[in-house]
Amino acid sequence: MKNLTRSSALALLATLAAPAMAQTSEAGQEAWIQAQQRKAAQAMRASAGSAAVTPAPAIEQDKSAWMPDLGKLTATGGVIQVEGAGGGGLTPWALITGYGTRDSYGANAHYTYLSTQDYTLKSYGVAVGLMDRVELSLAKQEFYGSLAPLADLKITQDIVGIKVKLAGDAVYDQDRWLPQLAVGAMFKHNNGIGGLGRVTSVKQLGAASNAGIDYYLSATKLLLAQSLLLNSTLRLTKANQMGLLGFGGDLNDRYQAMGEFSAAYMINRKLALGVEYRMKPRNLAADHEKDYYDAFLAWFPSKNLSMTLAYVALGDITVYNPKRQRGVYLSLQAGF
Repeated sequence: MKNLTRSSALALLATLAAPAMAQTSEAGQEAWIQAQQRKAAQAMRASAGSAAVTPAPAIEQDKSAWMPDLGKLTATGGVIQVEGAGGGGLTPWALITGYGTRDSYGANAHYTYLSTQDYTLKSYGVAVGLMDRVELSLAKQEFYGSLAPLADLKITQDIVGIKVKLAGDAVYDQDRWLPQLAVGAMFKHNNGIGGLGRVTSVKQLGAASNAGIDYYLSATKLLLAQSLLLNSTLRLTKANQMGLLGFGGDLNDRYQAMGEFSAAYMINRKLALGVEYRMKPRNLAADHEKDYYDAFLAWFPSKNLSMTLAYVALGDITVYNPKRQRGVYLSLQAGF
């Protein structure tokens, strides 16, 4: 723009100087005018080029749209149960894992250690909650023996889970009796048996298959005024000891409906005390499987970290160590 103004001034100056140029030769006047015109043309081209390369102001992207909002109440994402789903220690809840609201997402990683007199179970994995509607999880279980004749026993299992919220909202539906409802599935694959010599597959113990799917429907009701959470889950399953001893067996090879129940009381905003009970099928002659139950204390120092400590009873696990297995359950979870 300044260059355009300068060229206009030069043209005006040439007009005002015309009487003076009359005293010079006609050729000199013509040369002088042409020189001024060239300068004005150059100035206009330079101004136009500068305007063309001037970048338009960039539209700043809303980076916050890609960040998790951590908008849910503390503890309403639950913890991660032993098979990788959001819930309690033993059973899934209808709550979606993580602290992302319906406009965001959340995720976490967990590690669980369970030890009884004769066995150790380790579980670890990740879970993601999307828009407080869908949950995806991936977990691995490692099961070890510690007493003869199963001292060298090792069984591993991979679990992929999905959960979808159907109706209700555990937090916002305080004026309704309708609980939050969710359906889910756990795709399980047993990777075989180690440490038992020639016994390398769960099928050799009587299981019908080394892979299976658990289907479940969970209903969770949160009573904020009473600081109380209640959950009921109905599971269709063929799994023996969660699938660690395979699926189906010599006694039964069909889906059975098993009930699972949880209750938790919020002592304060960071501590929850609860109990769980989980029914189990009995498919194998080699495994007089019993129901599971536990009593737990969950601590939520922040929305990024939680710890669960529990006393757990798993009943009998195989006829080779016919004891009621009881022990300690410790789970750590980190996420957002």
